[in-house]
Amino acid sequence: MERRRRALAQAVGCACFMLACGVVVAQDAPASSSTVGDTSSPAIRQRLEQQGARIEAMRAQIDTLQHQLAQQEADYKALRHAVGMDELDQTRGGNIAAAGGTATALPMPSAEASPDQQAAQQAPTTPSEPVGQAPPQNSHPPEVAPIFQQPGVLTPKGKFVIEPAYQFGYSTADRVALVGYTIIPAILIGLIDVREVRDTTQTAILTGRYGITNRLELEVRIPYVDTHDDTVSRAVLTGSAEDNVFSSSGKGLGDIEATARYQINNGGADSAYYIGWFRFKSRTGTDPFQVVTDCVTRCVENLTGTGLPVQQPTGTGFYTLQPGVTWLLPSDPVVFFGNLSYLYNVERHNVYEHILLAGTQYLGNVKMGNEADISIGMGMALNDKASLSIGYDQTFIGTTYESGQKLPGSTKVWLGSLLIGGSWRFNEKRTLNFTLGVGVTRDTPDATVTIRVPMMY
Repeated sequence: MERRRRALAQAVGCACFMLACGVVVAQDAPASSSTVGDTSSPAIRQRLEQQGARIEAMRAQIDTLQHQLAQQEADYKALRHAVGMDELDQTRGGNIAAAGGTATALPMPSAEASPDQQAAQQAPTTPSEPVGQAPPQNSHPPEVAPIFQQPGVLTPKGKFVIEPAYQFGYSTADRVALVGYTIIPAILIGLIDVREVRDTTQTAILTGRYGITNRLELEVRIPYVDTHDDTVSRAVLTGSAEDNVFSSSGKGLGDIEATARYQINNGGADSAYYIGWFRFKSRTGTDPFQVVTDCVTRCVENLTGTGLPVQQPTGTGFYTLQPGVTWLLPSDPVVFFGNLSYLYNVERHNVYEHILLAGTQYLGNVKMGNEADISIGMGMALNDKASLSIGYDQTFIGTTYESGQKLPGSTKVWLGSLLIGGSWRFNEKRTLNFTLGVGVTRDTPDATVTIRVPMMY
């Protein structure tokens, strides 16, 4: 279409040039004839009539060509509008201008431009992007305010993220222990022990993430734990009228963790992203079997001890393997996300516990209960800086075994937390994340507050 329009324009130009030449010849012919004194000659008149006829024919041809040119111009504009070339030129023009160029998809010569400028405008240019080819699709999941420990957006290739974090947890629990035996209903021979436990834990966490590729990242998490436990108790049926308070605390390095994450697929609008991950937790922190237990002044057997640790541990005491998968589903204007994982605690062999003023006691092999976790949430961007997320996390913990036998007092536990989080983006490399967790089930901490500041380098 563009070639035909240009060829037609050239034909009109040639016809106009020939017409101008014919007019000049027609005007010069009588003058040259008059110089020889033969202006009334029949031959000259015949030539003039023939020349006039040719001029009229050329004028008619020019009118026809101009009409065809106008029709071709209208068809060309209609075709450009039909295929969206005007919008494409504007978009491509904006992209080229942003890149420092001045070319357009289909250059048009300006009527006021010089011939050199018209030639430069008509010269073919290499487009910055092939016409009709869609821009590359973003293969990374959308960012949301993180409320779970496992993030959903991976670190770009070659980038390094440092994330300092602070976590505060507070929990309370009431316990009533009946130590004795009944001779008839409602009559107890022994001790009724009523306890209220208040536990406060503060954790400073330094996390580092490195993007090996755009789909694979490695993470190392180093916690420093400071925990404090207060137990308020009063022994009923012993004549005691005062509450006894037993306090213990512990601080130090926690269990260091390492996690590898890999993005399995390319998601998109209304198509979920899946990220598989594997987490390994060490036992670098002080474990429960290393601390000293007060079991001299009141133990369960002789009713004369607290049975509580003198120092609080900073680690779990078990190596942990945890595979899992994280998914994100963009559904404008929100993003749904969640986690599914299984935590396996490696069994420990030949375990001893330390008792105050009594030395060590052999426990044998200890197998901590495994955990199954599922969580789901929803995030929404409020503007280009702020986002909000809400979710729920449910964890099931199995029973603990000692030397192949179920540990007395160990039961299955359900932990449920309602999580609300927000995120504020300072710039492309700095973000502030805030998460509030509220315990739903009885065994879950009452409140957990987490503040994270990821910084990319």
